Amino acid sequence: MRGFLEDFGLVCFEDAGRLYGKGSDGRPFVHVTEPGEARFLAVGLRAASIADLETLAAHEGVTVEPLNEPGGGMVVRLTDPDGYLVEVVAGQHCEAPVPCAAPRFNSAADKPRQRATIRLEPAPAHVRRIGHAVLKVSDFRASERWWKERFGFLTSDEIEAAPDVPLGAFMRCDRGDLPADHHTIFLAQLPGPLGLLHAAFEVESLDDLMCGHEWLKARERQAAWGVGRHIMGSQIFDYWKDPFGNELEHWTDGDLFTAADPPAKQTMQALLAVQWGAPHPMFAGKLAPPPGLVAWITALQLRIKRLFSRSPKEA
Repeated sequence: MRGFLEDFGLVCFEDAGRLYGKGSDGRPFVHVTEPGEARFLAVGLRAASIADLETLAAHEGVTVEPLNEPGGGMVVRLTDPDGYLVEVVAGQHCEAPVPCAAPRFNSAADKPRQRATIRLEPAPAHVRRIGHAVLKVSDFRASERWWKERFGFLTSDEIEAAPDVPLGAFMRCDRGDLPADHHTIFLAQLPGPLGLLHAAFEVESLDDLMCGHEWLKARERQAAWGVGRHIMGSQIFDYWKDPFGNELEHWTDGDLFTAADPPAKQTMQALLAVQWGAPHPMFAGKLAPPPGLVAWITALQLRIKRLFSRSPKEA
């Protein structure tokens, strides 16, 4: 796992029997691995202050505890409706971010790079920070309420398998007038077992993402999907599987919104499509199903589940 994470672009170290990976944003760590069964253990959120943790703890009837991890700080631990552990931290000791080189791309409209060349050395991508996580849920509306009531998330895009048949939403942090990533959490009610669909890490630039792609490919790591540009969020993406089957994403050039930007609704077909680049693996083969058929089957499954989950009074 350490070999993979280092090829992926994280700086790794071990402490108290755990493997930690960090980016260049100065945070103590952005990824943790520990011995045991290969499974997803928890997702972490960062609160602005310990006072915020105390407010959350009082609301939930739990305690604020010391965080016995690199960087210290305090933590509130919660469990969401599907049993996912959510660790909310504040007060960590952080280092100064490592300087990040600004890319200089010449376009038809602007040519900032003059009398200079681009010469890229083979190397892993440079992970800056963790950006978002995607969780499969058993009841989207129940999970949406839970996450919004506790953390104030705003919907950027709600995904429908059919009109009025929601299957999930990309949700962002409410930072008022400050721009926030298009999504920090994506909750998706999809067929199959629950778990982490993927975790996403921002890299420095398109060149950096492509260098990382070539580095992982040369080391015969397992590619999952990419390179391409998403529709929702607009990120340029590249997905890989770690040695235990977890999916990790490199991304760059994502959308930013403020609290004033309204939510939108999108189709499942748009979720699975790309603006350019590699098609979703489901549609890469010669016998690929039509995207509309996939959405229709998913909508039917959701309707059947919704029908049988209603109480007698609702029915």
